[in-house]
Amino acid sequence: MHFLGIDWVGVNAENGRKLLLSLIFIAVIVGGGIGLRALVGLVLNRTDHSTLQTKFWTRQGISLLAAVLLVLGLLSIWFNDPARLATAFGLMSAGLAFALQQVVTSVAGYFVILRGSTFTVGDRITMGGVRGDVLRLGFIQTTIMEMGQPPAVQGSSPAMWVRSRQFTGRIVTVSNAQIFSEPVFNYTRDFPFIWEEMSIPITYEADRAKVEAIMLAAAKRHALDTNAMTDDAKTNLQDRFGVEPIDLEPRVFFRITDNWLELTVRFILGTHQIRGAKDAMSREMLVGLDAAGIGIASATYDIVGLPPVEIAGRRRAGQTPAGQASDAAE
Repeated sequence: MHFLGIDWVGVNAENGRKLLLSLIFIAVIVGGGIGLRALVGLVLNRTDHSTLQTKFWTRQGISLLAAVLLVLGLLSIWFNDPARLATAFGLMSAGLAFALQQVVTSVAGYFVILRGSTFTVGDRITMGGVRGDVLRLGFIQTTIMEMGQPPAVQGSSPAMWVRSRQFTGRIVTVSNAQIFSEPVFNYTRDFPFIWEEMSIPITYEADRAKVEAIMLAAAKRHALDTNAMTDDAKTNLQDRFGVEPIDLEPRVFFRITDNWLELTVRFILGTHQIRGAKDAMSREMLVGLDAAGIGIASATYDIVGLPPVEIAGRRRAGQTPAGQASDAAE
């Protein structure tokens, strides 16, 4: 092709026609996808959880369909000969597999997430060392609203300044390829509840029955009411995990240590209710312990013996020991 006094290598009338057709096709597919996603947003404009889930998966389906149509359309435009198409596709696949290994793995991870029901938008997960709620699921990356870490794992990397499971304000993107190399912890997918524990150390002389009653009363008042759980949730819990309904009720466990008796109350909560409930329970337990005159134990040490102690002082100049002074006087 000769243009502006330059012979453009590889550009001819046929290629120019294909290029123009490709640009038009891309504009139609991209514009149609944007329009359909906007239409879904207008139709599904409620903010309840089920509507948000439907909106997300509908938009994901539109994006996936647009990507497939785009690839097939461009291949049809540029490779109308099946033999050339097969050759080009083989070379392209080999090149992509070598040069874009992480990208290809991330895209494969995206389809595994969709097919395997690993997680969805709104789930609370731990993935690639990041804890939080899923905001967006893309072809290559997953976007997570990060939350803090409980004290037991406060030293984990990266460092956190929020000492409980509440949002830090940071939005983190994690490669979908992480699902092939690390476990994904999902707090809400199959059972949107989680067991929690609170421990109080007391001395062996304290009224342990009273402390147990205080802890059970606080747990029953602020933990999840198992009677309010739907029958479907209970049935799903028992069928999938073999958990009996009796284990859902709060219960106090004793543990003997060298310094104190440790009482631990175990209870069940909704995944996003943990910090508020534990705060309310802590306040109520402290009020109950103060009213009963029971203190929280701390580490103590018993000294069972001491070695002999000798105290020696320095003599001042001009002084003699008492025994020498007596001999001199005689």
